[in-house]
Amino acid sequence: MKDLDELLRDAEQAHGHLCAGQVLGVRLAMLGLELLGIEDPRGKDRKRLITYVEIDRCATDAVAVVTGCRLGKRALKFRDWGKVAATFVDLASGRAVRVSAKESSKALARQMHPEIEGKNQQQMLAYREMSNADLFHIQWVKVDVAAQELPGYKGERIVCEACGEGINFQREVRRDGRLLCRGCAGERYYEELPQGGATS
Repeated sequence: MKDLDELLRDAEQAHGHLCAGQVLGVRLAMLGLELLGIEDPRGKDRKRLITYVEIDRCATDAVAVVTGCRLGKRALKFRDWGKVAATFVDLASGRAVRVSAKESSKALARQMHPEIEGKNQQQMLAYREMSNADLFHIQWVKVDVAAQELPGYKGERIVCEACGEGINFQREVRRDGRLLCRGCAGERYYEELPQGGATS
């Protein structure tokens, strides 16, 4: 695996800038892979790993860069819990480890570098220097990954009986005897507008 400086450069390029969240995400992913004994996540070990991330912030982009896990490859799973944490699952061994950032690391960063005014700059430097024990909480966990969640899974495609759109990976909902997509079943994150998109 690449070293910290190389991975930070990769993360900066992928994310568009380097920030404290990127440093934290890179270190978090490096630790998770080290604990599982995964040395080449983007090469020979790439099919062994699924990663669950719990926040949609800078750290998640860094985790994706280090692990090689991507949503489009079905190897990166997002759980919207608002936590700087990730769970790394080794499909070959069945072992899984959850690594979460300690809230106390922010105060420790201020103590380590009071000479730096900006919080982001202070944390960027301190997060590079802190021990894993000061930065992270480690939990060995069990994750049951269903077959339909695995990369490469080929499943039946259902057509929503309301809108006619296709639904993959058993994400359909049965409601009042009809097979519906989640949007038509009432879980929409969007509101339909008239043709042309005019709002009133």
